Amino acid sequence: MNRLPWWRDAVIYQVYVRSFLDSTGDGVGDLAGVRAGLPYLKKLGVDGIWLSPFYPSPQHDHGYDVADYCDVDPLFGDLAEFDLLVAAARRLGIKVLLDIVPNHCSSEHPWFAEALAAGPGSPARARFHFADGRGADGSEPPNNWHSMFGGPAWSRVTEADGRPGQWYLHMFASEQPDWNWRNPEIPAEFDRILRFWLDRGIDGFRIDVAAGLFKHPDLPDSDDPEADARTRDSVNPLAWNQPEVHEVWRRWRAICEEYTARDGRERLLVGEVSVPTAREHALYVRPDELHQAFFFDLLSAPWDADAFRKVISEAMQDIAGTGSTVTWVLNNHDQVRTVTRYGEPATEGSGLGAARARAAALLMLALPGAAYIYQGEELGLPEVVDLPDDVLTDPIFRRTGSRARIRDGCRVPLPWSGQASPFGFTSGAESARPWLPQPEYFAEYATDRALADTRSFWHLYRDGLQLRAALPQLGEGTLRWLDSPPGVLAFARGDGLVCAVNFGTATVPAPVSGTPLLSSGPCPAGVLPGSTAAWWMSDGTRP
Repeated sequence: MNRLPWWRDAVIYQVYVRSFLDSTGDGVGDLAGVRAGLPYLKKLGVDGIWLSPFYPSPQHDHGYDVADYCDVDPLFGDLAEFDLLVAAARRLGIKVLLDIVPNHCSSEHPWFAEALAAGPGSPARARFHFADGRGADGSEPPNNWHSMFGGPAWSRVTEADGRPGQWYLHMFASEQPDWNWRNPEIPAEFDRILRFWLDRGIDGFRIDVAAGLFKHPDLPDSDDPEADARTRDSVNPLAWNQPEVHEVWRRWRAICEEYTARDGRERLLVGEVSVPTAREHALYVRPDELHQAFFFDLLSAPWDADAFRKVISEAMQDIAGTGSTVTWVLNNHDQVRTVTRYGEPATEGSGLGAARARAAALLMLALPGAAYIYQGEELGLPEVVDLPDDVLTDPIFRRTGSRARIRDGCRVPLPWSGQASPFGFTSGAESARPWLPQPEYFAEYATDRALADTRSFWHLYRDGLQLRAALPQLGEGTLRWLDSPPGVLAFARGDGLVCAVNFGTATVPAPVSGTPLLSSGPCPAGVLPGSTAAWWMSDGTRP
């Protein structure tokens, strides 16, 4: 049987580099730490890794403010270490994806410095969105848009003569000026950047803000200027999801196909696409555009059987219908961890939130398509919700002073071993401090304990990945809903796998007789307890 492209049913593990494993003792994870952790990820059973940005950056938004797209920040290593990482991953059969940030750069990028020095009307400023302010003295922003991170989306510069001057657009932090993709220099520059990394042997890119890039050419006022900040999502239709963006993804797809044709290794483009409907989402994964785009509706769905069924059905109808596969995700570096999001107190490792997170994991891994796992999900880590104000680094907190939507709590460095911080995260002295403090209760989640305990989240993920790998062509699977009691989702795939999830608390009859192949919690034959998911083969066999 011929295998279909690897990415169609791949499970990719997101490595948030600064929080994965520190090899130097400075309290910040690095590329050498990632390389040291590859055997752990191989044992878990993932197909590839997605690396968060490690490029030179002033770190105002932890690397999503890129100052140089073709190098490694000394904080994380150097290009030689990157090459060692790629080679080590290749030997283990692990694909490597890089996070690329095409919507904006750092205010310390050389081209932005050149734009500031060159002045109004210059070709250098045309690479960004510079505009004169409104009002008699230009002291009001060019339009009323607000940043995703809170506050105005415009900052005023001081010109070379010392006077207040033009304004520049930044849909995120003021240290992240947006590129002007209507300027032909920008797509040409990103062609160069893509080729630089593809020439170093990577397997593809995760594309940050993939529905961004182009803004309405007239930059008009918005009817709801604070919508992005209020929802922390790409809501402003004047700033996101402009039709021209699809030409960029056709251009990037062609570059990837060129490299694939050379050696037969298919390169992958996966986009961070946040759009209102599954139908609009599907436009990004047409055959000549992105291979994949994260389907965030599952991540944002409340713990409710009807809500999950609705978003899964829409994805299977609208996205799978393009010829792509759905790219499922429950967590990432911007979201509250599932254990907490589904109702778990932050300092407890068992209970309702943990049970629901385990069930959701099995549901995601059973769905036809690809899946992405955020580091720490496999350990059942909860969100750290009580970090002191003085250690918070998220620019959302710096701009708004509010803790309501900060992202530091899901970025606390992983615990690897031991009873006290740094829990094996850093190779430095015992007094070495991780860049964000780890709570004492992280001892219960350390990887050494997880591997030793067959009841742990880690073993659930590992067993699910092993079974998943034994099922042929999962990415091409069909899905048929089965009759089930209220509060229960049950479906059968074309290959005979049956998955059922009990979103309620009362035990119900199982949709298949016999002991399940795998369950998220204790599951006697013939029944499905509350807050539990289980897998069976419809014919009673084992793959």
